Amino acid sequence: MLALRLTLESFRFAWQALKSNLLRTILSLLGVTVGIFAIIAVFAVVDSLEANVRKSMSFVGDKVIYVGKWPWAFGGEYPWWKYFNRPVPSVREFRELQKNLGPNNKGVAIFGAVGGSVLKAGSNSVSDCALQGVSYDYRKVSDVPIAEGRYFTSQEVDAARNVAIIGATIAENLYPNGSAIGEEFKARGQKFVIVGVMQKEGKKLLDTPSNDTNCLIPFGMFTKMFALNTGGMTGVTPTIAVKGSNSDPGLLDLEYELQGVMRNIRGLKPRQDDNFALNRPEMLANAITQLFSIIGIAGAVIGSFAMLVGGFGIANIMFVSVKERTNIIGIQKSLGAKNYFILFQFLFEAIFLCLLGGAAGIFLVFLITLIPQDSLPLFLSAGNITLGLTVSVVIGMLAGIVPAVLASNLDPVIAIRSK
Repeated sequence: MLALRLTLESFRFAWQALKSNLLRTILSLLGVTVGIFAIIAVFAVVDSLEANVRKSMSFVGDKVIYVGKWPWAFGGEYPWWKYFNRPVPSVREFRELQKNLGPNNKGVAIFGAVGGSVLKAGSNSVSDCALQGVSYDYRKVSDVPIAEGRYFTSQEVDAARNVAIIGATIAENLYPNGSAIGEEFKARGQKFVIVGVMQKEGKKLLDTPSNDTNCLIPFGMFTKMFALNTGGMTGVTPTIAVKGSNSDPGLLDLEYELQGVMRNIRGLKPRQDDNFALNRPEMLANAITQLFSIIGIAGAVIGSFAMLVGGFGIANIMFVSVKERTNIIGIQKSLGAKNYFILFQFLFEAIFLCLLGGAAGIFLVFLITLIPQDSLPLFLSAGNITLGLTVSVVIGMLAGIVPAVLASNLDPVIAIRSK
């Protein structure tokens, strides 16, 4: 109880000292406020950038392995012409994977896309849209958020019917006065009936595929409209994607199984190299994480210089405060105040100053996040708030420890005589 009472007394003395010199307190806060603002603002921007980049890359899906001709990350000295001469994925391979893959997968999909399409409905039209042919399990490997209507049925996909799921921008432009469900439009000379409308994604930070201008149709219908690439230079190259199960979080079992099945399908001998690539979104995610880690470190170093200036300002003010209150320190010691009580008194004052300055800096960052941003919405995470307050406490302790130790070690007789 005595320790608690002395601690509360130290807080009270520190608070009174800050209130009695309000102007000096405010000026002292500015250095810490600017420093914390710089650091937290940098981390907030970096976190927002990373979140928006990851959102822009969300079309690649989660826990998905893509079977393709080219690897997403090149390494070693593998000759590029061997990649060039590889066969492209085919519908036959897709069917074989559906039949032969074990329980490590939750779905196998094949899809292809053609951009620059014009969609027409009556007198309305939308240009530069992407027509994407998908198999039934496509929604398992990639996000297809339906806002209105429904997804394809397996019968519609198997029969290659003229049905479509369109993006929000397409629906708004083709049917501005009502619902698009059940309406017809034309694309590449073919009529389609709309069965679903996807949720609006809005503008993305990166120029990546967006569902807003995307039109999904059954893969069978897509192959009737466009020729598939069978290994030459022309035609649409399809992509095969396999969704991993929750029981295989690392996708290692699925990758080994997929590699074995693909080698069997293509008739590769044991000593022959794979003539296909198994790509995982983690390759992109790891690259993004490394990039923004470097940016975050650079930003923290720059912000730390501003924080250093604020810390020196707090230390200077604390030395002045000790000098001004030397006589009071002597009186307190003559009345029985212990050294640790005097030390805590000045140390708490320094920590209070830094905490108030840090809170002000964090509040300024929060105000900036409230400004509407279309391309890069900023947010302030709980982790960054905790980091800002923790840094404030540490800077307060470092800036106040030397003045506090000097004050606690003053001789009471000499201190009382000082003016």
